[in-house]
Amino acid sequence: MSKHILVAAIDFGTTYSSWAFSFKYEYDTDPTQVSAKQWQGHESQKGPTCVLIKPDGKTLHSFGFDAETKYAELIEEDEHNNWYFFKRFKMMLWKQKLIRNSLLEDENGRKLMTRTVFALSIKYLKDDLLSVSKDRIADAVLQNEIHWVLTVPAIWDNAAKQFMREAAEEAGMESGMLSIALEPEAASLFCRHLPVERSGCQLSLGSLRAGKQYLVLDAGGGTVDITVHEVMPSGDVKELYKASGGAWGGTKVDDSFEEFLACLTEKTVLKKFKEDHLDDYLDLFRRFEVKKRNIDPDKDSKVVMSMPLAFFTTVKDLLNKEFNEVVKHSSYSKLVSLAGDKLKMDPAVARNFFKNSIDSTIEHVKDVLQKRENRGVEAILMVGGFSESKMLNKAVRQAFPGLKMIIPNEAGLAVLKGAVVFGHEPRGITERISKYTYGIAMTGVFDSSKHPESAKFTDTEGVDRCKDLFDTHVFAGQALQVGEAQSEIAYATRLSDTTAFKVEVFATKSKTPVFVTDPGCRKLGKYDIPMAGTGGGREVLVQMTFSGTEIDVECTEKATGKVSHIPIDFLL
Repeated sequence: MSKHILVAAIDFGTTYSSWAFSFKYEYDTDPTQVSAKQWQGHESQKGPTCVLIKPDGKTLHSFGFDAETKYAELIEEDEHNNWYFFKRFKMMLWKQKLIRNSLLEDENGRKLMTRTVFALSIKYLKDDLLSVSKDRIADAVLQNEIHWVLTVPAIWDNAAKQFMREAAEEAGMESGMLSIALEPEAASLFCRHLPVERSGCQLSLGSLRAGKQYLVLDAGGGTVDITVHEVMPSGDVKELYKASGGAWGGTKVDDSFEEFLACLTEKTVLKKFKEDHLDDYLDLFRRFEVKKRNIDPDKDSKVVMSMPLAFFTTVKDLLNKEFNEVVKHSSYSKLVSLAGDKLKMDPAVARNFFKNSIDSTIEHVKDVLQKRENRGVEAILMVGGFSESKMLNKAVRQAFPGLKMIIPNEAGLAVLKGAVVFGHEPRGITERISKYTYGIAMTGVFDSSKHPESAKFTDTEGVDRCKDLFDTHVFAGQALQVGEAQSEIAYATRLSDTTAFKVEVFATKSKTPVFVTDPGCRKLGKYDIPMAGTGGGREVLVQMTFSGTEIDVECTEKATGKVSHIPIDFLL
């Protein structure tokens, strides 16, 4: 990190993505002085997370708005069948078993390697940043002086983080100059630097004194991340409660709108409409994306949506009825009407699109605030694009009237700009809470009073030993100091031909695991510790650090003093 002159961050979101950067001298002067991309012609600082890949399955054609536009043209000309169009694909990394060769299905059912899609997307954003900003960057910075930062939800597992890192490396980012930032942490770091007049609120996060606690509610398109921070005397923050949350972001509202259209007509209508008129389908949901931001819980005016002509013809073709007739005979007949191409919805119908997402979020925040360690929370910091929703805003205010609300201007950019801050000062977060009990599989001397006979085996020296013991390194809920190793093990060879120790890493929510085979224990990953030289008695000291955004393994050979960092392979 000491070599970087510029930090460049990519916020790779479920719904929208973008990039931003700042020079070290700018950060030293004003940490909030961050340059972010302007998507030309769209008055937006974020573009849709859509990627169009050529028929060869290897070459990126376009990303964002350009990808949507070009794919719509291909459909109109009936030349789209061999192309690959992916939209909102980041959620594939949430709660799914990831393997290196996993496949990702595009909008029309074609499949490509998942890593290829992510790598091409990241490469576009990386190259776009360098291209658009070349007048500022080209003559001032060498490639090896740029530190890159990628954002990920805090609730993602280690395999998903590794997947993003490998995709970024495939996109041309050097591993040693790449950091993974947790989205709510990044937003929190950025907002700590905002003065009251720039925060857009009567209260700024920066005005909270040492010892004050606040909950970070990062509501994005895909996930809602929730964590609790405390302000330190230094002005930095520490995590008080482990990150948690779920897939309750803004796309859930889109899903509800789609379910409403299916209920209004039939599921087959939506399926056929998407298959035959993907350009109109995408345009409809682009309109809804704008509309849903303005749905107001305090206004009783109807919500009006312009419907594509292709939707009317699809209804007619499949149901042999005009759309207005279908609406009149639906369960929504008293709440929805049609005037020309405009669908008019009672405000109660529109508000109901938000119900599942908001209810899940509020319930989870209540649960977090009831924990003993979080009873000192005084404020809620709302960030992420979905935090700009008036519906979510009011629901949070009503549910927690005793807490101060901090919703900064452009809440959707707080994560992106905070990722730049994190790149300059990763130790702005001084302490994190371990989500799991982490340990490794070990053997030990067999003790009949503690160990079952099924775990017993006899080694080559005739000693009865016990296999599959859970050697705990950190406990679930343990406070971890950032930058400090949490465990240390010395390995020594007994056999002269030993070239490596194989280590398997396990995790569980239990604080008292005994065996790696206990219920709830799962194998996370593995790594090999290389042993230099020959002969027995060769020693290596292994330190594992769990407090970073990624788990770090540092090995020091005792004989030579050589230090190396070994990646854990979580993509088993």
